[in-house]
Amino acid sequence: MLIQALHRYLFIACCAVPFQAFAIDPPQTPAGDISDTYFGTAIADPYRWLEDMKSDAFTRWTRAQSNYADNFLSRIAGRDKLKARITALGNASESVTRLQIAGSKLFYLKLEPGRNARRLFARDAAGNETLLIDPETLPSKTGRQAIDFFSPSFDGSLLVVGLSAGGSEDSVLRILDTTNATWLPDAIDGAGLNEEGVGWKHDSRSFFYNRLPAADENGRRERYARSAVYEHVIGRPPAEDKAVIGYGVTIRRHFMQADLPLVKTSPDSDHAVAIVLHGDSVDRSIYVAPLSSVNGPATPWRKVAGPQDQVNRAYLRGHHLYLLSHKNAPRYKLLRVDVTLPELGRAKVVLPHGQHVLRDVAVARDALYVRRSDAGIGSLVRIPYDGKEPEAIPLPVDGSIRELAGDPSQPGAMIRLESWTTSPRYLRVAANETKDSGLMKPSPVSFSGIESRRVMVESHDGVMVPLSLLYKKGIQLDGSNPAILYGYGAYGISIDPAFSPLRLAWLERGGVYAVAHVRGGGEFGEEWHAGAHILNKSNTIKDFIACAEYLIRQGYTSPAKLASIGASAGGITVGGAITQRPDLFAAAHSSAGIADMLRMELTPNGVPNIAEFGTVMKRNHFAAMSAISPYHQIRDGTAYPAVILTTGINDPRVDTWQPAKFAARLQAATVSDKPVLLRVDYDAGHGIGSTKTQAISETADVWSFFLWQMAVPGFHLKK
Repeated sequence: MLIQALHRYLFIACCAVPFQAFAIDPPQTPAGDISDTYFGTAIADPYRWLEDMKSDAFTRWTRAQSNYADNFLSRIAGRDKLKARITALGNASESVTRLQIAGSKLFYLKLEPGRNARRLFARDAAGNETLLIDPETLPSKTGRQAIDFFSPSFDGSLLVVGLSAGGSEDSVLRILDTTNATWLPDAIDGAGLNEEGVGWKHDSRSFFYNRLPAADENGRRERYARSAVYEHVIGRPPAEDKAVIGYGVTIRRHFMQADLPLVKTSPDSDHAVAIVLHGDSVDRSIYVAPLSSVNGPATPWRKVAGPQDQVNRAYLRGHHLYLLSHKNAPRYKLLRVDVTLPELGRAKVVLPHGQHVLRDVAVARDALYVRRSDAGIGSLVRIPYDGKEPEAIPLPVDGSIRELAGDPSQPGAMIRLESWTTSPRYLRVAANETKDSGLMKPSPVSFSGIESRRVMVESHDGVMVPLSLLYKKGIQLDGSNPAILYGYGAYGISIDPAFSPLRLAWLERGGVYAVAHVRGGGEFGEEWHAGAHILNKSNTIKDFIACAEYLIRQGYTSPAKLASIGASAGGITVGGAITQRPDLFAAAHSSAGIADMLRMELTPNGVPNIAEFGTVMKRNHFAAMSAISPYHQIRDGTAYPAVILTTGINDPRVDTWQPAKFAARLQAATVSDKPVLLRVDYDAGHGIGSTKTQAISETADVWSFFLWQMAVPGFHLKK
């Protein structure tokens, strides 16, 4: 049946018959008679067979779906012109990200005009820049390489780098000598959990890193579970590395399957701090030990805080440990304890809870620099070590501080500052000055004709939800404007103002771009996150729907011109919105989106997410999850909007079967005659490590799909 359907589709495509022949049906998807019973409730799962991504049937089906989607997308008139404009905007600016400071050196990723992938550079105190790694020139037997993480030694002479192929995030840890840009022979696999960096020792010859257990006899290995921190000495075989903390080693009773430990160090401290993430919970456990005593399972770790203490981050400076905690402080407070007597009951409040959400801290030689935000607008506070009062540092732009970096051996800090309409720049900040570092050139893409504003929208329960709006100045509020509404709402992550040159291609043609700062995010601290957490996760979707209704009510757009976008956990947001209120949207895009909440915890990345979304093993969790799980809320005979689902076949975070099952169920259920497309990138994962070309191609496909469905002149299917 499946092969016949694909053959028929290819025959029609080759004959170039009128559009009506193309639109008959998507490739056939067999439906099985499978159901699960949870607490006496039977839940049908007709497309369970798609979860077997190793099967030939899954491979054939996804190829057929991908071909079906590609044929539609390639035939949208206006797409090529739109893609050319997006490409021009994407190639006009350079982008610098993930800045790290090691002594007098800066390390960062840069994506330059005309280049396709981010390259890793170093910059010395005199401003001289050196190219260290170009991933496109790296030899590989497994495909295109990407830089997943990097971490410089304290003196900047060595660099730990994580490399993986095809967006898989299956990192191999390598070591680069930065003095001559040559690789050392060391190579450690299973090191994909070091996004927050490794813990270098003062000798610059050894470091602590997180590693997953070895693969089993069938070649399968864990993705995000049962990991431990090991100490590696450069030049020593990785098999001889000793585990110092983690699953199955020290203080074993504290470690569960989803616990993820990291060990951090500081150039000015003789202690190490172990930070244990409990899955995707915002609350972490903190331990300290003298650096000289960190010695395999015998390390005398001393517990400072557990999940009940609601500590989110920890920073070392000398004999002090600084902690961000939201206990009785939903917008966080900054605490300080002595590492030699690390009792939380003795902690000193360095910066109390207040109006601003405390997000991050940089430890510098002269002071602590604290990144704050208020509903997404960033600010910076300097806290001198001499006991003087904290001081706010004036910033030149009302925007977001998207990066903060410092080094205990250097005074001051660096921030990346940007807004919706102001291109990012890296600023050096200190006690008496704020100046542009010159690290990143201003974008030549002008948003001078674009207006941005934030409004507050009343949700279903009276809670006021921030909604950010971007549009051309002089917009007519007559309901005729094409509009995109983006939403996320998970893990306490705040969607702060961000400059995107590509976005101008939508705005300049009269489009509206809106961001719903829904509950589940972190715009107002932990209360905002907790407002849509497990049992009340439905508030994320209801907030999003309220924002859609506002856009329509105020005349920014209309249901015939409104599209919704969500990515990853935002798949719950957009999937929930179109299943609850399909009448509000002309089209929708879920990018690498979660769709089946009931089966998510069985995936490699599922157990860590229990802390955020819940588990079907608990009755009340199951009831809350099944009520909003997009896949399970699809109803036969419903007129759903046009939907495009995008996925990378190597995605380690949201398995491809999630959008696949959602696509199959929507295709079978909808009666609107609007297309449901599954776009598959066979050289991508969750988006981490994707190239500029991949990002531009997906953006052009999705936006042209939207404009076609909105009946915007110039966008239609070519015969």
